[in-house]
Amino acid sequence: MTDEPQIMVNNLTKTFHVPVRSEGLSAALSSLLKRHYREVHAVNNISFSILPGEVIGFIGPNGAGKTTTLKMLSGLLYPSSGSALVSGFIPWERKEAFLQGISMVLGNKSQMLWDIPPMDTFRVLGEIYRVPAEQFQKTLDELIALLSIEELLNKPVRSLSLGERMK
Repeated sequence: MTDEPQIMVNNLTKTFHVPVRSEGLSAALSSLLKRHYREVHAVNNISFSILPGEVIGFIGPNGAGKTTTLKMLSGLLYPSSGSALVSGFIPWERKEAFLQGISMVLGNKSQMLWDIPPMDTFRVLGEIYRVPAEQFQKTLDELIALLSIEELLNKPVRSLSLGERMK
């Protein structure tokens, strides 16, 4: 195992500019002409590193910036400032090799399409991420066996329980 960090984060910051306005019709109309914003500091100047094989917990109260940080590390959000390297990649550059090597599950969110079976969604995602057919089938077979989900693959997602959807 190497001593080089798998994830390096330096002074990472994400600030959102959120529109604000007063109540009422006149405020709504005037906001069409000139918007006012407030800054929300979701992540403020954090730094850390994670070594290969290291297991960490990312905990904190609601609004602490956990999900925003993970979204920046996965390339879903651009930071306002700072830097990060994940497996040697700058996540928000979204290079194909990086995207093919990363996945993330956030709470109750899912990439499953509500009206079709999970197997169809897996096939669509396999095509989107250009996973070679042989690798797709091998990984799928491993996950089906590991999670015991064979009987769930052809049921519409809307009919699955939360636990089944999370699997």
